[in-house]
Amino acid sequence: MKKLLYMLLGLAFALGFSACGGVVPDDSKFDEAMLVGKWQEGTVFERYYDTSFERVLPNGDTVQANGTTWDEADDIGEDEAQLFNWTLTGATLKHEHVGTFIIVPKLYTITSLNANELVYSDDYGVVHQFTKVE
Repeated sequence: MKKLLYMLLGLAFALGFSACGGVVPDDSKFDEAMLVGKWQEGTVFERYYDTSFERVLPNGDTVQANGTTWDEADDIGEDEAQLFNWTLTGATLKHEHVGTFIIVPKLYTITSLNANELVYSDDYGVVHQFTKVE
């Protein structure tokens, strides 16, 4: 009887672990070239460049970046945007926000990327859905 109980518990344990997790997007379907451009979600904008550029920070430091983000609701325009460097590996989109003394990494999982739409989520389940505007 104990053997049967242990076998059932083992089976339940194995099935429980195999049922964890959601659908993982097909990593091969996301192309970096599709990401380049200006994207909008409400008042938030993100611009992805295909090459890096340099900008001088208010403290005089020069930094390189290949992306910018800004929120017009905060009365911030593109010329004052937060700088970041981005990479896309499979479905993982990484932003490294550049500050005066710090680089803040943020990881997202892309679930949709095409000529008109960018959808990604963070580890907390917050989903962002952008529309390409440029």
